[in-house]
Amino acid sequence: MTKPKATLARRTFLGTGALSLLALAARKALAFGEAARLEFAILRHSGRFDVRPDALPRLAWEVSKRTSIETTPVVRAYSAVDPDLFKHPLLVLASDGEIPTPGDAEIAALRRYLSYGGFLLLDDSSATKGGAFERSVKAFLAAIIPGAQLTPVARTHVIYKSFYLLDGPSGRTNTMPDLLGIELGGRLAVAYSGNDLLGALARDSLGTWEFEVTPGGESQRERAIRLGVNLVMYTMCLDYKEDQVHIPFIMKRRRI
Repeated sequence: MTKPKATLARRTFLGTGALSLLALAARKALAFGEAARLEFAILRHSGRFDVRPDALPRLAWEVSKRTSIETTPVVRAYSAVDPDLFKHPLLVLASDGEIPTPGDAEIAALRRYLSYGGFLLLDDSSATKGGAFERSVKAFLAAIIPGAQLTPVARTHVIYKSFYLLDGPSGRTNTMPDLLGIELGGRLAVAYSGNDLLGALARDSLGTWEFEVTPGGESQRERAIRLGVNLVMYTMCLDYKEDQVHIPFIMKRRRI
């Protein structure tokens, strides 16, 4: 079966002035069928910001194997004020502890990134409900998007069917029953995983899975991989219609 083609129309970071050049560069660099490949970006901060260093390269491999998106295992770490951040439609912020509240320049840059179409994935590596990461994330987001609050992402949301049909989130643990999110302009711009999603994807230097996945074992790990793929597809592709999301693939996966 021929893989579906897509465009980056949703993630061109439509803007004016100086950032419009970055938008054009992002669209050109990440368009399907071109030589450039998707690189994951992580947000660098003064805390532990890369606690699962092998997880995103693994997700890149899974995305490339399973979808039409060409990827690279290279992962870039950026400060919030780095203009190259705008070349990446998906930004990951993960830690197993407290993250610092951003300064004024960082707040402005991250607010601009999200308003221009960027997607922020927050992953709690500790998988501790009410822990230091979760508490600090709330302060972090309150500074960037005043008045917005993380709320459960409905199980009917297109993020659960952008490639695979899923009935909810997964990760190294099942600590939280839902993804939490913030919508901007009718799209999901921020997603929070409290289950250490990246921990389920991490491999050690010998290529073996780094962490046990509980309580569901390898089937839960597979669901975590599928969630990661869905998140990438959601951030990369044209706005989805609820009833027209990769129909041939959905029909196939209904039988899996």
